Amino acid sequence: MQAIHDGQCGACGHFGEHHKTDVLVSILSSKKAEETFLDDCGHPKHAALHLKVTAISGCDGFVAAASA
Repeated sequence: MQAIHDGQCGACGHFGEHHKTDVLVSILSSKKAEETFLDDCGHPKHAALHLKVTAISGCDGFVAAASA
């Protein structure tokens, strides 16, 4: 497990935003994620790229996710 910090995808509102799951809620509440967990980046500027990112990835489009 890796720690998730503000500015990283696991704490971003765009991380997996199109299909919320219990795993995503768990990542937000525990601030920890498996190194191998991938999900979609739903950022509007990246949508056409269909990016798969890890929870520790990050970009300049970070938007803090709502509290779990």
